[in-house]
Amino acid sequence: MGSSKVALIVGAGSGLSASLARRFSADGMKIALAARDIPKLDDLTALVDGRAYACDASDPGQVAKLFADVADQLGAPELVVYNASRRVRGAITDIDPAEVKTALMTTVYGGFLVGQQAARLMIPAGGGTILFTGASAGVKGFANSATFAMGKFGLRGLAQSMARELQPQNIHVAHVVIDGGILNPETGRGPVRAENEAAEDIWLIPDKISETYHHLHHQHRSAWAWEIELRPWVEKF
Repeated sequence: MGSSKVALIVGAGSGLSASLARRFSADGMKIALAARDIPKLDDLTALVDGRAYACDASDPGQVAKLFADVADQLGAPELVVYNASRRVRGAITDIDPAEVKTALMTTVYGGFLVGQQAARLMIPAGGGTILFTGASAGVKGFANSATFAMGKFGLRGLAQSMARELQPQNIHVAHVVIDGGILNPETGRGPVRAENEAAEDIWLIPDKISETYHHLHHQHRSAWAWEIELRPWVEKF
């Protein structure tokens, strides 16, 4: 087990998670990346000299094994970021209940499982940081997006409750509302949107988002934020 500090990012991919991995690696932290499909993480893992772990965040056994493996191989994580989520779009009368259940298991139940395991390691360690990635849907429900709203509202409630319970134990819990589309680093575009698709600066840039996560992790505990909203300057409220 090494002595360097460890960051664990759950729900890792090529966008925000990759930016977070690079940012915290630049701080000298060891990086652990967890996802269902880990071959997609090969390039990122090599870039940050990290380690990838296959994990279904909605499976309690797999999440427990993830934390045990990371703690054994790299060290107990000082920072845990939960990025995993799933969407099911459609009219409330038409969406498949089974697909809704699967999405909620990833978006909010997985967040609970990861938060629980992180707390179990951080309480005896005397501190740490747990960050949850939220969305516009966690503060305002949109038509034809009931599933995502339920999941993200639930994740926000989880973060708020955990913050009130764990922050007095020196564990910083924060929820980051991503209120807007995130730029896809592979395409140079954001999510499909009819208006202003070609306009510059309308998407949240992953490397810039990661600076806020970095700031949250390093905030002094006399002035911890439990929630922060990020949106492009042209995004409507």
